[in-house]
Amino acid sequence: MTRRRALLAGLLLAPALLSGCVRPVVLDSEVVACREGEEGNPANGVVLLAQSVPTATWVPCLEVIPLGWGVSGLEATDEQARFWLDSDRDGNRAVEIRLDESCDTTGATRIPSDREAMQRWERVVQVTPRYEGTRFYTFDGGCISVLFRLSGDNRAEPLGFATSGLGAVPRDAVREAVREQTDGRLELDP
Repeated sequence: MTRRRALLAGLLLAPALLSGCVRPVVLDSEVVACREGEEGNPANGVVLLAQSVPTATWVPCLEVIPLGWGVSGLEATDEQARFWLDSDRDGNRAVEIRLDESCDTTGATRIPSDREAMQRWERVVQVTPRYEGTRFYTFDGGCISVLFRLSGDNRAEPLGFATSGLGAVPRDAVREAVREQTDGRLELDP
């Protein structure tokens, strides 16, 4: 199947997935890649994430994924989208990345953001024996939440991954990629 047909198939399936109950699907890491292929367009999963939260001006994606980590599922509804990362040291669904229209940052501390056009908040709820917390990135029309449930000894790697491996693409770039990949036949936001 060509890349264009794969994108078209993904876009055609998206409304069906968004219309009812959805079960997580096991995916490879490229499905939520920030840039894929020679054109460097966002991957099909990123398009699905964008469709789930039409107000979001930014869409989460993966820049890189370290050894020992893998995407274990993606779930998208008409109100939110999320995907999970498994770790060979921290277990299944050690990290969950969510895209919502808004977030409740109650109890979180605002810290300097490492992302342009986003405010960053941190909330740690447990440090031992597991590290559990949430990092929020708030922006116009949405919020990206990174939930950690880490049980491994080395917590610096997963936290570093959340900073460097997790990316975000502008909604306008996703919109343009859909238009370009389908020769104008489909729109991200019909």
